[in-house]
Amino acid sequence: MTLAPRFLVNFWAGLRTARFGRRLKTLGRSVAAQQTAFAPLMAQIAATEFGRSHGLTAGTTYAQFREKVPPRAYDFFQPLIARMATGEADVLVPGKCHFFVETAGTTGPAPKLLPVPEAMLAHYRQGLRDSLFHYTHRIGHSGVFLGRQVHIGASTALTERKGVYRTSLDGILTLCLTPWAEANLRSPPAAIAQKPEGAEKIAATAWAMLRRDVTLIGGTPALVCALALAAREAASTGKQRMTHLQAVWPNLECCLHTGAPLGLFGDALRASLGPTVNFHEVYAAAEGIFAAQDGVKPTALRLLTDVGVFFEFLPLASYNETTVEKAGSLCVPLEKVQTGTDFVPVITTPAGLCRYVTGDIVRFVSVDPPRLQFIGRAALQLNSLGEGVTEREVTEVLQAVCTRNGWQPIAFHVAPYTQRVAAGQVANVHEWWLELATHSMKTPTANVLGPELDAELSRRSPDYVARRQKDLLGPPQVRLVMPGVFERWATEQHKTASASKLPRCRPDRLIADQLAELAPFHQLMIVPDRASRAPV
Repeated sequence: MTLAPRFLVNFWAGLRTARFGRRLKTLGRSVAAQQTAFAPLMAQIAATEFGRSHGLTAGTTYAQFREKVPPRAYDFFQPLIARMATGEADVLVPGKCHFFVETAGTTGPAPKLLPVPEAMLAHYRQGLRDSLFHYTHRIGHSGVFLGRQVHIGASTALTERKGVYRTSLDGILTLCLTPWAEANLRSPPAAIAQKPEGAEKIAATAWAMLRRDVTLIGGTPALVCALALAAREAASTGKQRMTHLQAVWPNLECCLHTGAPLGLFGDALRASLGPTVNFHEVYAAAEGIFAAQDGVKPTALRLLTDVGVFFEFLPLASYNETTVEKAGSLCVPLEKVQTGTDFVPVITTPAGLCRYVTGDIVRFVSVDPPRLQFIGRAALQLNSLGEGVTEREVTEVLQAVCTRNGWQPIAFHVAPYTQRVAAGQVANVHEWWLELATHSMKTPTANVLGPELDAELSRRSPDYVARRQKDLLGPPQVRLVMPGVFERWATEQHKTASASKLPRCRPDRLIADQLAELAPFHQLMIVPDRASRAPV
């Protein structure tokens, strides 16, 4: 039950949604919003050691900014952030920073640590609010504010050392909530939210919220799927089985998913949530909340241009991780982006990250208003021979193949593999590690799965098919694993942020070799056009 009467909450949310909708209709407003965001960021940075060392002032123009500050990856900022974490003041932000967020550690060997000053908390707060208003505006009502919003994710607990606090992104998002939102919307209770991620936390959340009025469920697709199953099982009694979540929570209307597109979890979530639940995607990371779905069809997300982050975009064709500092003149502001081109976002944020290269890959589908798609992460492309295959492409390829054949994929990973084909001869191929649901409609066979993956990727990627036609790449190798291999990998590698955080592909064999150690039968494979080899 809300502290304010439901009709007042509904009235307030309706007014805010209408006002938000009027803002969205002003074409060209996004560029002006970015110009407005730039000035306070310069004023903040000018009062820091970083700003002084780069000659920045409150009056620095964007042209001067481009000349004075090169784009940089996390490695440059890491020692500065480490100093801030010991209590040093005025390094990247004015004064001392007391809160820090740890990333999920998806692309690197360890999580990254990022500062969260008060100005960054304000960014998260506004980004969350606007993301929800995008939903209420496109749906046409504000019912999502009239019940509990259940979020399932990492532990929200704070760890403290000498007055400095660290937590996950989920913990930071909890800190940025207004008292009203904390009291009336945010769920589950703090005692459960602070538990480490895992089956125990999911079960506790399901039981705690079983008889509450839930209107929204949120988290990464894999965790939402797990919570949906746990809540349905908790609500089922005797012969009465809950087939979907709307039977448990009749007012459930929204599934807000972050961290990854629906991907492999789309069909399972649609079946388990209920027939009228709407999906709402938000592009959020520890570095900031960047975009949210604003249309009924989740083909692209609208860039959040007025929540305190200044965006630039480096064309992917010009991106090189080792020489990125030399690419400052190649970065373009929002008004110069083009559709159909892949970019790496370069951001300047209230956290003091100045021209920070995110490492993500995005593609704009419109520029006014600016809408983009998350394509993947630059460090996780398959590109050993210039094929440039992204996470999004391998995911969409597997989905298309499995949908045609009635298979249900659980988890997968693709890596480069050098295969010995004869004495002194090798072939470079893509190796697909794949776990399928045990009750798929049909069993995959050697002459179906491999060739279909190859053909589907050839249709979608000109660079891939060009290298296949020139025999620079051999046909893909497909290794089917028994149920539980990927889950065991995640446990052993302490990757508890859910399966959706598993890199779908890597340019090296780090994860593939780890999987091979867990699957003693990994030499058995599906080979698409080598009939002499034994299939699984």
